[in-house]
Amino acid sequence: MTPREVSGRAAGHHAGAVPGTAPSTDELSLIASLRRGDESAFAELVRRHGAMLQRVARMFVPSDSVAEEVVQETWLGVLQGLERFEGRSTLKTWIFRILVNRARTRGERESRTVSFSALAAEECQADDPAVGPDRFRDAAVAYPGHWTVPLPRWGDDPEKWVTSQETLQHLRAALQQLPPAQRSVVTLHDVQEFTAGEVCEALGITEANQRVLLHRGRSKLRRALETHFEKRGAMA
Repeated sequence: MTPREVSGRAAGHHAGAVPGTAPSTDELSLIASLRRGDESAFAELVRRHGAMLQRVARMFVPSDSVAEEVVQETWLGVLQGLERFEGRSTLKTWIFRILVNRARTRGERESRTVSFSALAAEECQADDPAVGPDRFRDAAVAYPGHWTVPLPRWGDDPEKWVTSQETLQHLRAALQQLPPAQRSVVTLHDVQEFTAGEVCEALGITEANQRVLLHRGRSKLRRALETHFEKRGAMA
């Protein structure tokens, strides 16, 4: 998914059709080349996904060096498991599932903390509303529960604001500031285009917790964008 589409989801817009869950024609060709031992095909795979694998791994482990080790272990797992790949998901989803499983296990061992599923449950149970209560009118005034101030419009050309480089940098920074479980769910679902079921499987969380974490994470990103636009005077 492109930064534009991530921005669109945070802004509450549709990001396009849901991608297919089977390997594309391009991926099938790449798989065939990999199974023949074509080194250039493996180099292409690393070029496509290596940087993002490193970033996703870093969400689970305490240092860049450990993340690099996890990525190397992932590539080894890909090569060893390629013959068993049955095409029930895209090749990219399969690779990232291997990475997340290894990174999650390594992170829990390295930090000796609670499991990711326990962390996710803790975030879901926390008093952390998607929208701050101060943005609603209280029971002592007219129209309780309504917005204190109407939601602002994102200018006459919202796509222009959402896709600017400055805005995308602000959004990336806001993503990194999300609580760990929310950041992981938003990254896998909205950036890596995992389905909800694949996110649950990869992170070991329930479907209900996945929905809560995704909603809260997206809401925080939207609020970050609103603040950014307000400072730039983009609101009409």
